[in-house]
Amino acid sequence: MAHIIAVGNEKGGSGKSTTCMHVATALVRAGFRVGAVDLDLRQRSFGRYIENRMAYLQQTGLNLPTPILRDLPDVAAGALQPGENATDHRLSSVVAELDQLCDFILIDCPGSHTRLSQLAHSLADTLITPMNDSFVDFDLLARIEPETGKIKGPSIYAEMVWQARQLRAQAGLKPIDWIVLRNRLGAQQMHNKKKVGKALEDLSRRIGFRVIPGFSERVIFRELFPRGLTLLDLKDVGVESLSISNVAARQELRDLMKELRLPGFELNF
Repeated sequence: MAHIIAVGNEKGGSGKSTTCMHVATALVRAGFRVGAVDLDLRQRSFGRYIENRMAYLQQTGLNLPTPILRDLPDVAAGALQPGENATDHRLSSVVAELDQLCDFILIDCPGSHTRLSQLAHSLADTLITPMNDSFVDFDLLARIEPETGKIKGPSIYAEMVWQARQLRAQAGLKPIDWIVLRNRLGAQQMHNKKKVGKALEDLSRRIGFRVIPGFSERVIFRELFPRGLTLLDLKDVGVESLSISNVAARQELRDLMKELRLPGFELNF
């Protein structure tokens, strides 16, 4: 069966689509067949990222490793079993199709609480939750006492992950490997960074996730999106000498892929 990676939280602007595209491309370049599903049916940033890539490759004649993008299918009422939810059927159908074709399936969840997002979380073998490095985003995971910094309890998103874990346990599936990705790490505000880091480590022991560093804030990510490119494609499109910032970004991607501990994956860049 394909290993399913869901990338989600319930707050926009955390770098979910950038994370999805770089993880998917790293896996394809490692020789795996990778499916891609974008559940943010309104913005479709991950889907448009891949579509931009396919359009760029068609325009230039290049042949770069690319994930297999699938949209959710429309479902006729007659195709549903008695009591079956149409939303569940749409996602289950596309996952079943990609499961026959792929080694990994990347699912980009919407930045809101939806039934699609709930189902995707319950399907995930690996769950990546990118978050900006601030207490504004920390509130996504837990409520905190402002004076003491003590954690008062899990947030609604953490509770949703717990419910997804319960569903998987009831179905006899292996536990979700939940990873919180600290994105947009900046060189400034070191005191705040340390406070967020300590709070995340404390919370990780309580509710069971791993914390790993993600991507720093870099202009290169905004420049790559229109052509559907990633950091791993730069030399293939004629960039002979990488800037110091680009080299550092590639190292961040290397560290990320290593820490994900995906089955069968070995670094090759």
